[in-house]
Amino acid sequence: MLHINDNYLKLQASYLFADIAHRISVFQQKHPERELIRMGIGDVTNPLPQACITAFHKAVDEMGAAATFRGYGPEQGYEFLRQAIAEHDFQSRGADIDAGEIFISDGAKCDTGNIQELFAQGARIAVPDPVYPVYVDTNVMAGRTGVWAQGRYQGLIYLDCTAANGYVPELPAEKADLIYLCFPNNPTGATVSREQLGLWVDYAHKHQALILFDAAYEAFIRDERLPHTIYEIPGAREVAIEFRSFSKSAGFTGTRCAYTVVPRDCRAWDAAGREQSLHGLWNRRHSTKFNGVSYPVQRAAEAVYSREGQAQCRALIDGYLENARLIGEALDELGYQHVGGSNSPYIWVACGRDSWEFFDLLLTHAGVVCTPGAGFGRCGEGYVRLSAFNSGENVQKAMERLAGAARMLKA
Repeated sequence: MLHINDNYLKLQASYLFADIAHRISVFQQKHPERELIRMGIGDVTNPLPQACITAFHKAVDEMGAAATFRGYGPEQGYEFLRQAIAEHDFQSRGADIDAGEIFISDGAKCDTGNIQELFAQGARIAVPDPVYPVYVDTNVMAGRTGVWAQGRYQGLIYLDCTAANGYVPELPAEKADLIYLCFPNNPTGATVSREQLGLWVDYAHKHQALILFDAAYEAFIRDERLPHTIYEIPGAREVAIEFRSFSKSAGFTGTRCAYTVVPRDCRAWDAAGREQSLHGLWNRRHSTKFNGVSYPVQRAAEAVYSREGQAQCRALIDGYLENARLIGEALDELGYQHVGGSNSPYIWVACGRDSWEFFDLLLTHAGVVCTPGAGFGRCGEGYVRLSAFNSGENVQKAMERLAGAARMLKA
């Protein structure tokens, strides 16, 4: 008899965004005439920067000629892209990261989900709440949690992120081995200072722990007092792995390219207490289970770092940040408390009622899709996430609809 991995049965009935998609589908079947404005799932809406398109076309043409055709590339990524990343994203900020410590992949979601394979079953996992669901669900699948009870999985260390602490988690009272942090944060849009991040690096050193730092929204930071990478913090090389993506910074959600940084100094310990290189372990896992991102996609990503690409990407992000500003202004006028949006594409809104109820009301009375905060964890109840990934015209229209439905939403 073939047995399944019973840990999958602990998972909640559906993934958050699959549940949202189902509710939208049901609504549209009943109301096919209604035009919906989607401000929920964080997918970009603008096309790729022209510099990336040009590089993409050139690389595709190379694949059509015998002299320049390329087959399997290096699993870790081509040197031209890894070197560009090291120089522009890290060394330019004084962070000591070299090309050999960068692993190109097809998405930060994949990497943040897969990284837990390196660690022992009994590792004590700390996650923020609200939390990007992938951090939790992949550890549930791996068997590191108990059952779901009262809105949380037994066995996880939850780090409450609330208005009281500015949505930045405090150090846990109990010892954690593996700590997930995300800044600028998804879903709250909160940011972290160098001093606050330094406390986590100190904690990791003290407790021989590891930080998994998700910096997928780094490109939205406009306040230069904020760290763009955890490696700006002294000592982080030994205790942190960082995840980045081209999805939101350059519109690669449909093209798929990201990367993970595992410094050679980063370490953990085996059952006998011997120090082991996480760089070597991730390289082994990556080489075994991944065949690399396609050559044309990597050339398109390389173009992000050209002078033209940098200007075009910044213009894209500036447009989304302007949308976030408009959303914030509209929420202020309607009397909703909110955070995020200034260094992030997400706005975290206190909706004053059950978040799924608010989702349904907003969908029904305004034709606007948000993301219910309860889907991100117990601390997300009473909130919704709005995304700035849309056209300025749609954002303006959505805010007008929100204002028109205000009475129904607050009833």
